[in-house]
Amino acid sequence: MGKTIVLTAALLFRASPAWAMHIAEGIMPASWAGLWFALAAPFLWLGLREVRRRSGASPHFKVLTGLVGAAVFVISCMPIPIPFTGTCSHPCGTGLAAVIVGPAVTTVIAAIALLLQALFLAHGGLTTLGANIVSMGVVGGYSGWLVYAGLRRIGLGMIVAGGAAGLVSDWATYAATSAELAAALHGGTSFAAMFSAIALAFLPTQLPLGVLEAVVSAAALKFLMARRPEFLEQPRAGGAS
Repeated sequence: MGKTIVLTAALLFRASPAWAMHIAEGIMPASWAGLWFALAAPFLWLGLREVRRRSGASPHFKVLTGLVGAAVFVISCMPIPIPFTGTCSHPCGTGLAAVIVGPAVTTVIAAIALLLQALFLAHGGLTTLGANIVSMGVVGGYSGWLVYAGLRRIGLGMIVAGGAAGLVSDWATYAATSAELAAALHGGTSFAAMFSAIALAFLPTQLPLGVLEAVVSAAALKFLMARRPEFLEQPRAGGAS
């Protein structure tokens, strides 16, 4: 506990001139960066296969994917500075995306959004792209979809289940990001102490952001149910038919 308090204080009071978003360029050693690319690769393959399959079966699917991708890009470009840490929290949008197009396609959408942000907005980095895809696309997308599918199975409505998906997806993304950073950077400190310190630094902004994502996800689904219910098919995890 003492180490956690010391590490949290160091994160909160260190000086930094920049506001970073996602995991920034150059933070991770090459070995860890390569590992996250390797873990992201099979999920991207599943997602691309699902995009091809569903595009062939439904003419409007590519348009829907593009619209959802634009929404994820814009939502995840809304940084909220964390005082004294040199980092930012931000909403993700991948829970809502997973409800609409499925978690496999959401991974591809997140990868494209993260790549564009790294190239043109200096948000995140190219060497850390794999880690950011895993946290925001894979963990965020699949956790949101699993919560949504589970709640629908026990009889909850789409709006409530979709709101819960947005909430869990947001918090799961930042738990994954904290774990990725702690694994790569803990050094002589224990992984648990470093993870706790990083997670605590995110806590003041990410807790309300998760609630905000729940509200936005529920509102978006309510709008789609009223205006374009055909967009709300029930995609399965991993691209299964």
